Amino acid sequence: MLRLTWVQPEDLLGHELRQAVQDGREPAAVAARWRAAGGPDAPARAGASPQRASRYLRLLAEDLMDELAELPSRLADSEPTDLGRIRSLCPDWPDPPARNHADASDPGRLEAAWLGRAAGCLLGKPVEKLPLDGIRQLARATGNWPLTTWFTARGVPEDLAAKYPWNTRSAATSLAENIDGMPEDDDLDYALLNLLLLQRHGRAFTTTDVARLWLDELPAGRAFTAERVAYRNLLLGIDPPHTARHRNPFREWIGALIRADVHGWTNPGDPAAAAAQAHRDAALTHTANGVYAAMFAAAVIAAAAGGDKDVHGCLAAGLSVVPPGSRLARAVRQAIRLAAEHRDFETVVDELHATHSGTCHWVHAVPNTALIAAALTHADGDFTGSVCRVVSGGWDTDSCGATAGSVAALLAGSPSALPDRWTAPLKNRLATSVGDFNGTGFDALARLTHLEALRP
Repeated sequence: MLRLTWVQPEDLLGHELRQAVQDGREPAAVAARWRAAGGPDAPARAGASPQRASRYLRLLAEDLMDELAELPSRLADSEPTDLGRIRSLCPDWPDPPARNHADASDPGRLEAAWLGRAAGCLLGKPVEKLPLDGIRQLARATGNWPLTTWFTARGVPEDLAAKYPWNTRSAATSLAENIDGMPEDDDLDYALLNLLLLQRHGRAFTTTDVARLWLDELPAGRAFTAERVAYRNLLLGIDPPHTARHRNPFREWIGALIRADVHGWTNPGDPAAAAAQAHRDAALTHTANGVYAAMFAAAVIAAAAGGDKDVHGCLAAGLSVVPPGSRLARAVRQAIRLAAEHRDFETVVDELHATHSGTCHWVHAVPNTALIAAALTHADGDFTGSVCRVVSGGWDTDSCGATAGSVAALLAGSPSALPDRWTAPLKNRLATSVGDFNGTGFDALARLTHLEALRP
């Protein structure tokens, strides 16, 4: 039996009930009706429950999701999705830079960014979906704690490996003994898609352009969570930005953030322009804090790509494009504060998990963005320190590793500044099902990205 993940109504309803609480609605009456009918909770870590629900429960879930969408939100004014309203809430929205993109763009820095994104993603792949304690035990079992290098299965006791199995899809390509180039991952696929987006439509692309590109170039099976729901909505004839809202409980998850890098890479030194591009991209699939996470990441990356700020200035640039009263801004500020206060990063991680794990799914944008900010702050932007800290913090390990790796590599400034143990196993080769990019080298991708950064 095929149980397609992230789209079954009986699974989506549980996620929507949790999302409703988070974004200021009151879903108690709807939740009571679902439970009285025998409706299950959302799957804790997987994308689908093991058994299909009855036809009655499936139809009820669809009706209840539509009912939840009509509930008013007490956070609507403080957490808008419209870009104009977002800007009106940001008193420190950045001004345009004194120099243009052509002056700030650096192909060597961009190659480092591609490599850093790939290496950080690859580091996190084998432990994606594992609980925090499992990550710590697996690393300690091989003498790799605090984390300093790739995970390995060599030396892991059989009982521990059985208790905390490596990510099934990734173990064969992402453990130290198995790495042979960069395997396909959505965290890199979306960077390639956005490179295609700029090649075809330039900086003035619209959200509809993003949608058309996905239908042309993105295999449906390579999209997950909010992206898969939005893709389904497009096939149902629903137009953007309604694709982000229609029966999409993942609209504040991490998917838009992982698409933000190219917007930052091609706007070096211009966080506001990067954030505006990321907003148009994110609006296809996300709302409110899901959109803010993408804008934050794009602005941080643009500041790092400009080459004239340290990591703390880059994070400040990211916060400047996020409504300061939003859940995401509060979480990031707390994370930065914790990272500045505690020498032991495990203490920082434990505090973040205590704050967020009880209410947020492990793929939600708010805790993951906070963890990225904490790792970058605690490592002071150092590449190895940043990617190892963020992956050791759990949650969406490959996505957080990718974004932290991109930022830290930009700050390092060149491929040669990245330790060889991270770049050599990549073999300057990327696997993907997007466009004609399969097997492309990171140096070639940097040149193509540089061309887009130079375009007016």
